[in-house]
Amino acid sequence: MASVTQSPVNLSGSLSSATSASDLLRSSINGVNGVPLKTLGRGRVGPGRKRYNIVAKVRKVKKHEYPWPQDPDPNVKGGVLSHLSPFKPLKEKPKPVTLEFEKPLMDLQKKIIDVQKMANETGLDFSDQIISLENKYQQALKDLYTHLTPIQRVNIARHPNRPTFLDHVFNITDKFVELHGDRAGYDDPAVVTGIGTIDGRRFMFMGHQKGRNTKENIQRNFGMPTPHGYRKALRMMYYADHHGFPIVTFIDTPGAFADLKSEELGQGEAIAHNLRTMFGLKVPIVSIVIGEGGSGGALAIGCANKLLMLENAVFYVASPEACAAILWKTAKASPKAAEKLKITANELCKLQIADGIISEPLGGAHADPHWTSQQIKKSILDSMDELEKMGTEELLRHRMLKFRKIGGFQEGLPVEPEKKVNMKRKDEPRPGLISDKVLQGEVNKLKEQIMKAKESSSIDMDQNGLIEKLKREINYEFSEAAKALGIEEKLSKMREEFAKAETEKLTSDQIENLENLKNEFNENLASAPNYGRLKYKLSLLKEITEAKTFPEHYKKTLLLKAKVNEKFKEVLKKSTLKQKIENLKKQVEESGVSSIEELDQELKEKVLEVSEEVESEFVSALESSGIHVTSKLGQSSVSVIKAKIDELNAEVNQIIQDVIESTPDLKNKFEILKLEVVKDKTAPSKESKAKIEALQKQIKEGVADVMSSAAVKEKYEQLQAELAELSGGSDGSLIKEPINA
Repeated sequence: MASVTQSPVNLSGSLSSATSASDLLRSSINGVNGVPLKTLGRGRVGPGRKRYNIVAKVRKVKKHEYPWPQDPDPNVKGGVLSHLSPFKPLKEKPKPVTLEFEKPLMDLQKKIIDVQKMANETGLDFSDQIISLENKYQQALKDLYTHLTPIQRVNIARHPNRPTFLDHVFNITDKFVELHGDRAGYDDPAVVTGIGTIDGRRFMFMGHQKGRNTKENIQRNFGMPTPHGYRKALRMMYYADHHGFPIVTFIDTPGAFADLKSEELGQGEAIAHNLRTMFGLKVPIVSIVIGEGGSGGALAIGCANKLLMLENAVFYVASPEACAAILWKTAKASPKAAEKLKITANELCKLQIADGIISEPLGGAHADPHWTSQQIKKSILDSMDELEKMGTEELLRHRMLKFRKIGGFQEGLPVEPEKKVNMKRKDEPRPGLISDKVLQGEVNKLKEQIMKAKESSSIDMDQNGLIEKLKREINYEFSEAAKALGIEEKLSKMREEFAKAETEKLTSDQIENLENLKNEFNENLASAPNYGRLKYKLSLLKEITEAKTFPEHYKKTLLLKAKVNEKFKEVLKKSTLKQKIENLKKQVEESGVSSIEELDQELKEKVLEVSEEVESEFVSALESSGIHVTSKLGQSSVSVIKAKIDELNAEVNQIIQDVIESTPDLKNKFEILKLEVVKDKTAPSKESKAKIEALQKQIKEGVADVMSSAAVKEKYEQLQAELAELSGGSDGSLIKEPINA
């Protein structure tokens, strides 16, 4: 602060006279005379023997350089006026963000990187494996992004790395000059306006601007405009209308900023004024939704002749989370709300709210922003070519009719009766919203209860209706799979046909169509995006069903086991059999062998003869008591099954060996493990043991996928079926309970 000390001044007369001391004293700073001291800042007057010391404090103000830098570069691309826009390329590349549904793709991408890294480190040629993985990744990416759900498209539209309005503008324009201010004292950074040229044609651009990082988002208010932003846009609309510039608007906002100050400044009035004005503008207007278009905040610059949407953009009156919170009292129902709201580009084109869809690359606009901008540029020029052929009256009528036809309806169609819903009662979560983790927890809990109370008859085997809940979940997954595979319409038509013919028998053609549709669905089911979830839920249902039937079988088995043991003791007490068994024991003891394999052939035959006689007597005793024996497992059957088990084990071991040999990383770990085992034998240590355990764990994880191989699973299930067939039933039991027991 500057301080100025004035020379003493003698004052005569009363201080209360007409002319005060401060008026008589004048500043002489910078050669300015006749200015009252009070205009220079705060003054202080101190009395001292009829003399006055005057001190003036002048505040320093930083020079306001916005929007021009101190030394503007005249040779910058787009001309010196490009300095009017503070938007510059980011110094650092934005960090990649993976959405929840994209995580399976990231696993594939990680595998590709690992193989490439291994190839670089070892110098081996893994080009075939890399090409195979890349093809698999591209196919998975295509499958995922061609079957996106509405809520997934909402998440893509909100992606932090999605290109913003200014990103697109600088990509598509030859020159762009940003224009600021609403001429009412404020410049809202959430709305950007300016004049730009595309292939020599001049347009007025305006749009919502989000930030590319946290700092920019705070500066841009996350793309939520205040009334000043809409009034700035309104000023530019008048400007474009006066000079005949076609208007291109870019919509990307969650909604207008709804704070107290904005309401005080007339947020609703500013939006309404824009709506009214846009319908009267005499120049063509094209609006493009590049992200999310929320409520009136989007519509305030969206009353256009043509509304175009990027493939993964959304346009809604309320966000799915807000809608779900209102209707279902929880934001977790947002996937259902997103589906019911019809907010995606495809749905809005069907409803004739949007007029066209602009393609995005696989992975979303952020995967290739420049390519997306070029698609936007082409769409703008094509739309403007069409609109500029219209006269003023025709243009205004075209804009009016576009909005007049929204919300059309047909009379005479049957309306479903309204369902009365008690909002106080807690509804069951919609199928598809219950996480796999929650389902697994409930299944495990019920299985534990069943196993603990297996001998009790008081337990409720399905306390929470878990089986019905799982069935609903499975039905939902089947419906979603049908939608993804594109056979939902065929199913709907078939249901209608069956409903009409419910009193009549199905024709042979209808039965054939049903079989064909069933076969088509079963063949393509594995390619559905939700096949993994469906399979998982089916396995849970199987687990809980088997666990539920276990106590009943267990009780019956206990009774049957006691009865069988009693009959077996009775058979062994028979005098003829008892004598034969004792003689045989004596002969075996006299032979001096320690195992049955060492017996001579004659003695082996005697053992087999006695065992068959005992078995025959045992079966007869069981049959006479009403217990039916379906089959018996002979020595030859045992040897066959053992051979098949050995064959399966050998095949599994061979597959594991092949995997280890074909994967250098696993092979290296295996060799290191061998060395560590040898080292541990010669000089045991805790470190060596810990290293061996870690290596064993890593190798097991590496070959874990082998055990889920389809071929191995099929052979295992086939072997189980053969064993069940040989042993007399699907549960492997030799004895069946009598029907009339």
